[in-house]
Amino acid sequence: MRIAFDVSPLSHEATGVNNYIRGSLAGLAEVARPLGHEIVAFAPTSPGGKRLIPKALGGIDVETKLVALPGAHGWRTAWSMAGYPPAERFIGKFDALHFTDWMYPPQKRGVRATTIHDLVPIHHPQWTTKRTRAMHRRKYRNAALTCDVVFANSEYTAEDFSRSFDVPRERVLVAYPGIGEHYSADGPVDDLGAPYLLTVATLEPRKNLGTLVDAFGLITDTDLSLVVVGGEGWGEQPRLDRRGIVRLGRVSDEQLARLYRGAEAVIYPSRFEGFGMPITEAMASGAPVVASAHESMDEASGDAAVRADPESPHAIAAGILEALTRRDELRAKGLEHARRFTWRRTGEVFLEGYQRFA
Repeated sequence: MRIAFDVSPLSHEATGVNNYIRGSLAGLAEVARPLGHEIVAFAPTSPGGKRLIPKALGGIDVETKLVALPGAHGWRTAWSMAGYPPAERFIGKFDALHFTDWMYPPQKRGVRATTIHDLVPIHHPQWTTKRTRAMHRRKYRNAALTCDVVFANSEYTAEDFSRSFDVPRERVLVAYPGIGEHYSADGPVDDLGAPYLLTVATLEPRKNLGTLVDAFGLITDTDLSLVVVGGEGWGEQPRLDRRGIVRLGRVSDEQLARLYRGAEAVIYPSRFEGFGMPITEAMASGAPVVASAHESMDEASGDAAVRADPESPHAIAAGILEALTRRDELRAKGLEHARRFTWRRTGEVFLEGYQRFA
């Protein structure tokens, strides 16, 4: 097969979706290339994106087709909505096309596939921007109407998409996120000069950092600090200038792995996720995890995390103290649970899906 794979989101800073795109493409290449399949990573992108995307794809055995366009975001939107010209005009013939985030390029023939990460813009529009709502709602509708196969990052998301858009469940396959090889319990540790709790999230309302800050304020009999890793977001921002809170912003994957290893516990209080990749990354790095009790994070958490009501500072604080007490037990459970999530397996599910619906 010749597989066309949309990598246009890789022109932006790394987020969970971008990490999934790069990791799943690497897994697909690992599985498909030895069998003789071709993979074309394509993107209509900005001139800056044409420089950034090849760096993000470094080490992945794929052909690239990148077209630099001023105002690429508007061009991608117009191309998706107009439904013309077909992607074959830019990529050549292919047997499967996989679009990834919100762009839904037209095609003449071949298997049509996409990935759904969550339905936050549908169920919780207050946690997204107006532009995000518009982009993703159009993409969801197009996927439901035109895709031969849809990949979801969890059973929760697969059931949600099938039910919400009346898509036959057999057309929605679960392709769990893998875990990058740098996330392991062995390796250097970041020493921040004192014991610390760690949270990883973009600063936006859904990630619920304000409640975590309030919970941290309830933990008084300790010298722990709270380290916050994540890029700039939008909406009302949590107060991160309180005593004991250290904000690092966005860090490299390598530094994040060191931070995971050194943390007394990793706290993930998000209100809603498609999966919750930092949960399994932290577990693979040997950190005990406190995760939101929302059911959308059940699969990432398994039985290896302390769960806490994300709307209750007292519940989160109690969960942190429990995790510190059960540290060794949770570490062992987390390492075992994390072993099931590999990017190679994600790639296998993709290839199986393309072949099944070809």
